[in-house]
Amino acid sequence: MSLLMLKGITKEYVLGAARVPALRGIDLTVEPGEFTVLMGPSGSGKSTLLNIIGCLDRPTSGTYALEGESIGGSDFDALADVRNRKIGFIFQAFNLIPVLNVLENIEFPCLLGRRREPAPDLRRRVLGLAEAVGLASHLAHRPDELSGGQRQRVAIARALITAPDLVLADEPTANLDSVTSAQIVELMQRLNAERGTTFLFSTHDPRVTERARRVIRMEDGRICCNRAGADES
Repeated sequence: MSLLMLKGITKEYVLGAARVPALRGIDLTVEPGEFTVLMGPSGSGKSTLLNIIGCLDRPTSGTYALEGESIGGSDFDALADVRNRKIGFIFQAFNLIPVLNVLENIEFPCLLGRRREPAPDLRRRVLGLAEAVGLASHLAHRPDELSGGQRQRVAIARALITAPDLVLADEPTANLDSVTSAQIVELMQRLNAERGTTFLFSTHDPRVTERARRVIRMEDGRICCNRAGADES
């Protein structure tokens, strides 16, 4: 079974009397374990598409299924439930909670879910992820005590703590220098290989795109190119 399938997805925004199309009939299938990049200029629809896939927004028309579960027409409460159960997010602005330390930021998504696991089990998983992203010695640090690369590592661990089937990353290296960007992408590649987690992320950075196994290019709300990346060509 495909991880996600989108068919004929459109999205329009109403600005006064005008209707502005953001997505114009997107067909896309993503298989489990992919490491795939969305690329395109600003305004091409990348973030809008990620928001729909991530259940942060609903399409104007079209169908969306995640692991065979119909998503596109769900109400916002149902979308929130899907997000918590199946999807992790990594943002370019990190979006960490400033008053929480590294450990607390990583475990926070699990505290929002309907099912609570025993605290010792959750703590073991948090410590394991902190170790995996190289932050085991920074658990008591708050975000303002970390570098940009360290904050993004926290965000990656937080995205993985719910054991999601899919991790979406919107420009995850945009606020990082080139060396740190390369380290972050290598970390995501390693986690993809070791854990089998599917990664789908947007970027303008060709150095990031070079590491993808599939590159999807968007222009004017449409997919104009869908090709194997450097690792698969």
